[in-house]
Amino acid sequence: MATDRLGDLEQEAWEGFLRAHERLWRAMEAGLAPLNVSMAEYSVLSLLYSAGPEGRRMSYLAQRRLMSSGGFTRLADRLESRGLIERRRSPVDGRAFDAVLTSDGRALMRKARRRHHSDLRELFFDRLDDDDLRRLADIWARLDPAVETDRGDDA
Repeated sequence: MATDRLGDLEQEAWEGFLRAHERLWRAMEAGLAPLNVSMAEYSVLSLLYSAGPEGRRMSYLAQRRLMSSGGFTRLADRLESRGLIERRRSPVDGRAFDAVLTSDGRALMRKARRRHHSDLRELFFDRLDDDDLRRLADIWARLDPAVETDRGDDA
């Protein structure tokens, strides 16, 4: 029977997730602050860094950031005004725009990645063993609505 109350274990798991997320997010953001980069900006710059010189479609970046197109446009405007990205009309679809890291954006990302990865190791990875990380990776995959899970006939 469905109830509007969470069980004790459910409540503990959910609150633990929220506390860990908030604590890690704030610590990671504080680590990037001296570079004048927010976590939202970092995530976009990171996607562009891994995309290479071709960049990424603006709509793809907005979707990956789980942002509205208007919210993402404002974030992209800030990055562009700081000289970190540039927008180019897509060679594939002339109606769309791609975002590409500038040389200043790549230089900033090299610094930001070093700091971010160091913080991730200290605050997260060093506190977990490989089995913990495998379990977490499995959990995140099961919670991702974009990933089809086969709960099929073997269950």
